[in-house]
Amino acid sequence: MTEARPKFPVLVVDDSPVYRKLIEHALEDEAYSPLFAKNGHQALELYAKHGPSIVITDWMMPDFSGQEICERIRGDLQHQYTYIIVLTSISEKNNVVKGLAAGADDYLTKPFDPGELLARIGVGRRTIDLHREIERKNKLLEEMAHTDPLTALPNRRALDEWSGRQLRGAARHGYPLWVVHADLDSFKSINDTYGHDAGDQVLKEFAAILKEYTRASDICGRMGGDEFVLVLTHVDERHIQLTVERLREQFASKKFCFGGANVTVTASFGTCGFMGKEPPEFSTLVQQADRALYSAKRAGRNQIKIEFS
Repeated sequence: MTEARPKFPVLVVDDSPVYRKLIEHALEDEAYSPLFAKNGHQALELYAKHGPSIVITDWMMPDFSGQEICERIRGDLQHQYTYIIVLTSISEKNNVVKGLAAGADDYLTKPFDPGELLARIGVGRRTIDLHREIERKNKLLEEMAHTDPLTALPNRRALDEWSGRQLRGAARHGYPLWVVHADLDSFKSINDTYGHDAGDQVLKEFAAILKEYTRASDICGRMGGDEFVLVLTHVDERHIQLTVERLREQFASKKFCFGGANVTVTASFGTCGFMGKEPPEFSTLVQQADRALYSAKRAGRNQIKIEFS
């Protein structure tokens, strides 16, 4: 059984009870859910509360004109695109240009034909659907631009943008921020011995563990290749070693089965912290964490080195 689609909300703004009733009758057998306002103030309250995608407003009302309603909706109140139809009398038709200039999408003169009203609302609905599809695709493109396709973690661009904001917040509010740079040990040998599919599996597993250890207030991401970054906030200096150690142990204990062989893979970690009033560039902290990472590599891998700034 097909589930019924929810009715489409339409805000009707008119101080005339006669025209409100006429519009109500026009919409009663259609897939619309009308909200009614008697004046501009009530209309703006209903709009802010319900966010209807279509607004049908009279041009002349006791408090606001249709032009002011359009300007308000196109201004601070607008969260998503709203299709606005202005109703005018024949004598007010010279105000149509003002309404369209203020942000209206269409107009209809009174007295109106119910069929024409429904047709114009239908045009508005198709326009709204198109806007929503464009917004959905734009959001998807934005997510793709900030996401590593293999691991679904944030990529370098996302890390840079998020960490820049967090560094400014850490400097302003005085909390510590740590950059943890991780690199898988002898990763090239995994690809060379067992193939790139095996290497991808290792990367995905490390990403999953990294994500598991990342709080909602922090971020982790893939820098590229087998390099990852974890940015932690509000962790005391005496706890950072233990925090990263848990992550290192969790990954080192993971068993992979490649070609009938059980394989373990380890990772090395370099960590750099910041706490102060003048935030550095995120890239500077990454470079410091990178130096600590190579210290861990030179010391034998599968360990953690911390560089304090």
